[in-house]
Amino acid sequence: MKKLMFISLAFLLIAAVAFSGCLGNDDTTEVVIGYQPSTHQMAYTTAKELGWWSANLTPMEEVKSVGDKSFPSGPSEATALASGAIQFAYIGAAPIIPAVAQNNADLKIIAAVQINGSGLVIPTDAEYTDPTYFEGKKIATFPPGSIQDTLLKQWLTDNGVNLSKVDIKGMDSGEAQTALKAGSVDAVFLPHPAPSIIVKAGDGKVILDSGEMSADHACCVLAVSQDFIDKYPDIVAEVVKIHVDATKYTNDNPEESAKYYAKVTGVSEDIIMASISEWDGAWISDPHIIEEYVVAYAKSQYEQGLVPKQLTSEDLFDMSFYDAYVNQK
Repeated sequence: MKKLMFISLAFLLIAAVAFSGCLGNDDTTEVVIGYQPSTHQMAYTTAKELGWWSANLTPMEEVKSVGDKSFPSGPSEATALASGAIQFAYIGAAPIIPAVAQNNADLKIIAAVQINGSGLVIPTDAEYTDPTYFEGKKIATFPPGSIQDTLLKQWLTDNGVNLSKVDIKGMDSGEAQTALKAGSVDAVFLPHPAPSIIVKAGDGKVILDSGEMSADHACCVLAVSQDFIDKYPDIVAEVVKIHVDATKYTNDNPEESAKYYAKVTGVSEDIIMASISEWDGAWISDPHIIEEYVVAYAKSQYEQGLVPKQLTSEDLFDMSFYDAYVNQK
């Protein structure tokens, strides 16, 4: 009897320890990846449709679940990243800057995603002359702090245009396209595939690609919070690995990747193929390539009074995960 009681107590003790361990060792996390419905971020949709996010991340002991969330533009996505509503963000480089400089969010760019790839579009019957054409006119683009807003304002300023004479309206892509069609704005400056959609519909013409406004400028990046890096470095390393591989796959297989993008976003394959044949963008993953441009955005936003301090590369980048992966290949 005593032996039976001893065995029973031992079993209960082991069970109690195991149960308490489960309660006290909840080191798992959801991994929600933010993205925008733009051909700029096709590496994300490629990896999603190939099943890489789920297949590579779900088996990790620290990962509770894997999901995603679409955003209309960068500023709202940066807020979600800073608040922990999402854990990673495919996002324009520029929206990261006010989140860090103004709102004290500790966010880091861990890889590049793409360069160039936006277009300045006016109605088909309008006659563009030079940048002063936009004085007294309304331009719709993504909200303040976005890549498009930052780049547009810098380009206008560099070309002697008084920004007080231009009415720049912050809108998401759908709103801006509708506004141009309705004639309530005189131009839009949007990322692809929007310029191709507008042209195909006969509602406008591209007068300038963003690479002509700033050659090989940084656009989208992959970002994460420093807090997440500190807690889950292995997850960050795996996400960077997936992104690097997906970027290569997208470059090597653009037609197949266009089909994946169309499936995720609902945009027709014809539009996507037109977009990637007409844009001046390129998919990249090396953050060293864009470092100089992102720091220049930080300077521009500071000079425009959008942020209270000028950020450095150390404030904005953590390239160690990218370097570690490419150096082991």
